[in-house]
Amino acid sequence: MDVDTAMLAPIACCAPLAAPAISAGEAAATADIFRALGDPNRVRIVNLLATSSGPVCACELYEPLGLAQPTVSHHLKKLTDAGLLEREQRGKWAYFSLKRDAVEKLAAVADLKGACC
Repeated sequence: MDVDTAMLAPIACCAPLAAPAISAGEAAATADIFRALGDPNRVRIVNLLATSSGPVCACELYEPLGLAQPTVSHHLKKLTDAGLLEREQRGKWAYFSLKRDAVEKLAAVADLKGACC
C-alpha cells in the first residue's frame, strides 16, 4: 500500500475481543492496530494527541518524547499507516491528530467488560 492510499484508507473493521467469534480478517485488522501500538513511544504519541486541543505539529513532539526527529517521524508514520492518525501538511510542517473513527473502533475492540471472571 503506498503512502497516499494508506492515509486515505479507513481503518479496517475490527470486532470486539469479547465477540462470540472473530473472522480471520477482523483478527488481522485488530492485530495491525495492536502492532502499531506495540511500542511505548507510539502509545505516548497517542496519549499526547488524545490530550491536545487540536492537531499537533510533529516538531512539538520531540521534546516531550525525548526523541530525535527521525525517530518521531518513524513512529508517526507507523501510526498513520495503521489508520490511527490523520496527517495535515501546513507548508513544511506536518500536523497530526487522532482519527475519530479509529479511536471509536479501538475503544470497541478493547472492550472486555463482562467477558470473564
